[in-house]
Amino acid sequence: MSLNNFDIYSNKLSISFDSHLANLDDAMKTLLIKIREYVFSLGDNIIEEVRPHRIVYAKSLTFRYFVDIYPRSTDLIVSVRRNRKEPSEEYTIHNYEELQKIKKIIFAAYEKI
Repeated sequence: MSLNNFDIYSNKLSISFDSHLANLDDAMKTLLIKIREYVFSLGDNIIEEVRPHRIVYAKSLTFRYFVDIYPRSTDLIVSVRRNRKEPSEEYTIHNYEELQKIKKIIFAAYEKI
């Protein structure tokens, strides 16, 4: 679900998820799509907001974000926020194995936020 579906950002230009894919090589495209699919699989209350340089995932319309992804040509910078009182933790993903390792961390953040 996108925040734009609720017209919260209706005055801004809409940025698509695909616009981030356009600047990535095939390996990074696959990783970004896999992490997106995983985040959406966590629950029906996931909201995606695509911004010019990153993609933010939140839990419900109160916009308690728990994952922030900065796609880059050679890696994905994934910032995970476990709660609103602590700073987020940053991880760099280069391959599928690293993505598998961070899934537990993302799940824990989703559960706690």
